[in-house]
Amino acid sequence: MDAGRDWIFLKGGGAMKKTAVIAVGGNSLITDSRHMSVLDQYRAAGDTSHHIAAIVAEGYRIVITHGNGPQVGFILLRSELAKEMLHQVPLESCVADTQGAIGYQVAQTLSNELRRRRVDIPVAVVVTQVVVDPADPAFDNPSKPIGPFYSAEDAEEHRREQGWTMKEDAGRGWRRVVPSPRPLEIVEEPVIETLLRNDVIVVAVGGGGIPVIWREDGTLQGIAAVIDKDKASCLLAKNIGADLFIISTAVDKVALNFGKPDQKEIDHMTVADAKKYMEEGHFAPGSMQPKIAAAIDFLENGGKEVIITQPHLLEDAIHGKNGTHIVP
Repeated sequence: MDAGRDWIFLKGGGAMKKTAVIAVGGNSLITDSRHMSVLDQYRAAGDTSHHIAAIVAEGYRIVITHGNGPQVGFILLRSELAKEMLHQVPLESCVADTQGAIGYQVAQTLSNELRRRRVDIPVAVVVTQVVVDPADPAFDNPSKPIGPFYSAEDAEEHRREQGWTMKEDAGRGWRRVVPSPRPLEIVEEPVIETLLRNDVIVVAVGGGGIPVIWREDGTLQGIAAVIDKDKASCLLAKNIGADLFIISTAVDKVALNFGKPDQKEIDHMTVADAKKYMEEGHFAPGSMQPKIAAAIDFLENGGKEVIITQPHLLEDAIHGKNGTHIVP
């Protein structure tokens, strides 16, 4: 680095004391149905990176994970439309493709934002495999939404013509669902830890990771599934001993009675509160429920705090001024 430039160095010497895993939702990269292009997604990634950079400047070691449901759906749809001319793309390869593309968007926009802030910390993308059990019951009960929302009529057409499994998603329309087995092991975890120890910001476990299984001969093989991003992010956060787990989503705060006249936003809750609210049915299975479940898992296994909020509120949230904060 040019010695004549006034850069802020946050590397080395234990200056970065805490580790935070930030899970960014795949839908956060698509603001609405009119802004779904690659350029639109790049801009949305840039908006999120602007706020993540502020957390980096606070002195955190950072791992960024991300969802990929809509993006995988786009690839599968392109593959379907082109099947008379080109080979189709396996689901696990779609996950790998999105890890590279979204990882590039996040890494470049975050690196550019750090340069503007004169912060000298590199960003690396790790294409990540996550081991699942081929006997996981999820393979008999597809449940993970991917791709865009469809009307009931369009969903029926895809079910009839492509054999997709379609389910209604939290009252927002119909989506294709695929198997979502439980993540057991992150293959590239040692690489991620090495990068963190060297003060590199890491983008990893994109889309929950590429699902793979161990074969009897000790080698890995991909399998058609999509792993829940929040579960895989939680597994990584636990395994690397993260202090803070941030789940970036589409709402300012977690709410009770969401969407009803008596909706109530929550500023703070404990694990006991979260379990109680889950039992009372406050959190939709395809929406907030997996986020709360991941928060509970993280906090019951050594984590100190979980924050759930929108990307643009991250700076306020880490200072306790916004978002929902969950503690043990």
